[in-house]
Amino acid sequence: MKTMVCKTEQETEALGRRLARTLPVPSFVALYGDLGAGKTALVRGMGAEVGTSEVRSPTFTIVHEYETEPRLIHFDAYRLDDAEELFAIGFEDYLAQDAILVLEWAERVPEALPNARLEIALSGSGDEPRTLQLRPLGKQYESVVDAL
Repeated sequence: MKTMVCKTEQETEALGRRLARTLPVPSFVALYGDLGAGKTALVRGMGAEVGTSEVRSPTFTIVHEYETEPRLIHFDAYRLDDAEELFAIGFEDYLAQDAILVLEWAERVPEALPNARLEIALSGSGDEPRTLQLRPLGKQYESVVDAL
């Protein structure tokens, strides 16, 4: 486990950029944290690194796919009642793709998460710094965390 602090939204986005450069493809990132903790800012930085400035939270659509290199697939489980709703949109097919998958509100669908993943718990809100706890589950994610 590694703890990092981002003092501004720009620092959170910069960390997202570094994360996207470091992640293997395919990979899965599970994000945890309250509203306003910086989950989407982190993904926005990841998107900027792989080639899109269009990243926004997919709260109402559940998933946004970005045709980037590598591909970025961004999920939001905030409005889901359970993992079955995630599987109903073809989540297993997404897991099989060569892409970086990021899931916001992972705590809402723990049974859907792959065994190997990078978990990032974000805390903080408003103008206060964000604390990010990175927990690698799987060897490929241990090297990612070590590199950040």
